[in-house]
Order: sequence, then structure tokens, then C-alpha cells
Amino acid sequence: MPPNTPAILFEPRAPVPFPIAWDWQRRLQRRRLENPSAPDALLLLQHEPCYTLGRGASLRHLGFDPDHPPLPLFRIDRGGEVTHHLPGQLVLYPVLDLQRHGADLHRYLRTLEDVVLALLRELGLEGERIDGLTGVWLQGRKVAAIGIGARRWISQHGLALNVDCSLEGFGAIVPCGLSGRPVGRLVDWCPSLTTERVAPLLLAAFARRFHLVLRPPLAEETLEETPVGPGWGWPGLGES
Repeated sequence: MPPNTPAILFEPRAPVPFPIAWDWQRRLQRRRLENPSAPDALLLLQHEPCYTLGRGASLRHLGFDPDHPPLPLFRIDRGGEVTHHLPGQLVLYPVLDLQRHGADLHRYLRTLEDVVLALLRELGLEGERIDGLTGVWLQGRKVAAIGIGARRWISQHGLALNVDCSLEGFGAIVPCGLSGRPVGRLVDWCPSLTTERVAPLLLAAFARRFHLVLRPPLAEETLEETPVGPGWGWPGLGES
């Protein structure tokens, strides 16, 4: 078993606008690319309501005009189709050197699924995979969406776990491009669950699976909010 390695945990408490979190990820990714000895990092947060499209996602899965979306819409540099982010959904963005973790994107996706499956077992729930698809389901309802990106083996994006969020906004899209496969949330099975209760369990499951020791950022490692200026939003920005 590989030894545990340190990783910085950033855990903002208030919902974060998507462009700010995206900027944080890219800054952390650049830091790792410029300094190979820098530690891995992890962002755990909730987003203000929005929709995101993967780099090759089809507009057919939108139930609205992309030029006049009901919520902010972003085309971003991850794999996968359209998804919805909002408070009550925990979003985990690992910025890892994947060469330390197998250097295999397919394996990385399956390992992120393993993290969610382990968390669900701790809650007494039996999550499921579906052959040929990415994500985690409970009794046929998708509770965790996964979409990743990487640059020179440094990862960004990650997983979104529906805990106690509203599901109404998912009705305006075909989530993950999967028709006929409904979305769920953990409170549909465990009504007392909250993001506050689930967050530390998710972090612990991730740290165990990736052999990490999580620590808070040092003063020089903090991430300040970046003003959201022209260029953010539909059709979004590509990778800089």
C-alpha cells in the first residue's frame, strides 16, 4: 500500500459562483504544473445554481435556448454532457498528480465512483454502477455525476453528489445526456441527511481511497475570489 501523502483542503462554506471555483481549480493546476513538488489539493464546495456543459456536450440535451438560459450556463473543459449545480449538492474538485495515482483516466473515473460507493455504504445505502456509464446510482436514480479534465496528468473537475438539493432544475435538461434515467438525492433515502453531515464522510472516503492526509491551506496558499468579468458564461471559456 502506498504511503499517505499530504493534500491541501479548501472548503468554502458559502455557495461559490461557478467561474470562481473554475478559476481556483486552474490556478491550483498551474501551481502543480509549475512546481512538481507541490502537494495535491482538494476543493469541496457547493455552487450557486447553474448549468455546465462538457467540452463536447450536445445542445440537444438542453430544454431551453442556450442564448437565454434560465440559470448561468457554462461550457467547460471537462468530459461529459450537461449537468446542474446548486446548493444542497456537494461538489468535490481534486487537483491531483494522476501519475501518483495510476496515470490512467479510466481507472481514475472508477476510483471516484469507489469513493461515492464507500460513502454510501457508511450511510447504510447500496450504491450501484451501470455498465458503460459513469456515475453512481441508488435504486436506478443517479445521485452522483462525475466529469473530469486533466492537463499533463494534473486533474481538475471531479464529482457532484446530490444530498438535499432541489431536483426541479434538472427538469430543464437531460442530465448527463441520459434519457429515461432519473436523478435522485440522498435525502430521498435518508431524510435526516444534510450536506454538513455528509461532507466529512465524503472527504474521509476520498482520503482513504487516494491515500491522502488532508490539511488546511497555509496563509500563502489561500485562494482569493476573482472578479467575474466579461467572457464568463455562455458559450464559456476554453482552457487557458
